[in-house]
Amino acid sequence: MGNTGGKGLSLARRLYTSRTLGLALGLLCVSVAMFPLDPPLWVWALMIFNGLLWPHLAFQWARHSSTPYHAEYRNLLIDAFLGGFWVAAMHFNPLPSATTVSMMAMNNVAIGGLRFLLAGLAAQIFGVAVGLVVFAPAFIPQTSSMQLYACLPMLMLYPLALGLLCFRQAHTLGRHKRELLALSRTDSLTGLLNHGAWKDQLEIAFQRCKRQKQGAAIALIDIDHFKAINDTYGHVAGDIVLRQLSKMLKQNLRATDVAGRYGGDEFCVILPELPLFNAAQAMEALRERFVTLGYEQNPALKVSLSIGLAAWDPSHVDATRWLNDADQALYEAKAGGRNRVICNCDKPRQELLDSV
Repeated sequence: MGNTGGKGLSLARRLYTSRTLGLALGLLCVSVAMFPLDPPLWVWALMIFNGLLWPHLAFQWARHSSTPYHAEYRNLLIDAFLGGFWVAAMHFNPLPSATTVSMMAMNNVAIGGLRFLLAGLAAQIFGVAVGLVVFAPAFIPQTSSMQLYACLPMLMLYPLALGLLCFRQAHTLGRHKRELLALSRTDSLTGLLNHGAWKDQLEIAFQRCKRQKQGAAIALIDIDHFKAINDTYGHVAGDIVLRQLSKMLKQNLRATDVAGRYGGDEFCVILPELPLFNAAQAMEALRERFVTLGYEQNPALKVSLSIGLAAWDPSHVDATRWLNDADQALYEAKAGGRNRVICNCDKPRQELLDSV
C-alpha cells in the first residue's frame, strides 16, 4: 500500500461506503445468530457499536491520519479481528460464520490481493482466539431458517455493492490510462500529435494505401526563419507562432487529416484519399492564410511557411521512402526562396504549382 495522502483518502472514502453497508448487513446476520444465546447487555452494545458506529469512526480516523493508507490498513485488520470474534461468539454457527468470514475475505482480497487476504485471515484467527477466551467454547451445528434469511441480504447485496465499487474503480483507472496515453502521444505546446505518434499514423496510412490502392499525400511544413524569430522577438513570440500554426491546421484540415508536430518548427500532415493536386491546393491556401496573420504582441512580425508535399506511390517500399520524398520537396522549397509549396512527383513541379 502506498503512503500518499490523496490516494489514501480516496481509499478511505471507498471503504467508508462498503464498510457502512457491509457492517449494517453483518449486524443483522450476527444479531439473529446471537439472539438464541441470550448474550449479556455489553455484547449487544458491542454489536451495535461495531455494526453502526465503527464505520464512521474508522473513516474519521483514516481521514485525520497523516498516513491514510496505513490507517485503512489498520482499520481493515480491526474489521477482520472483530469478524473472527463474532464467529466465536456465535459458537461457529455454520451459515452466519461462513457468511461473515467469506464476505470479509472477499473485501480483503479486492483491496490488497493475496497478501492482504492472508493478513486478514491472521487477524480473524486472532479474533476467534479472543472470542474463545471471552465466551465458553461451543459449536452450534445447525442454522435455523430465521438465521438463514438474516444472512441472505449480506450474501446478495454486499457482493453486488462491492462489485459496483470495483467496476467504478476499474472504469476510473481505464479513463486515467486513456488520458495518460493521449498525453504521451500529444505535443504539450501545440496539442497536436508528437513525432512518434504521427510516425505511427504514417505507417498506418501507408499500409492502408498499399492494401486498398487508394491515394494519399503527406506534407512537411517548416516555419521560415524560425530561429531568427526567437532571437529577435523572444521564445514567447516563437511559442505563439507555433500555437497559431497548430490552431490553423486544426481549423482548416479535414476531420480525416492527421496533423502533428514533427519537431522544433516543423509540422507534418497526412492527407488520406486526396490527390496531390488537391493536397497542393489545400497547402497553398494554408500558406496564404498564414502569411497574412498579424500578431498583436509584435505588429512587425510576419511569418511564412515552406511546405513540401509527396503523394503515396506504389513503388514506395516503406513509409520512410514516402516521408523522404516529402522531405526532399521541403528542402527544395527552402532552397528555392522559401514561402512556397513544392510537390515531389513525376509531373513537373512548376506546372503543378502554376495550376494551383
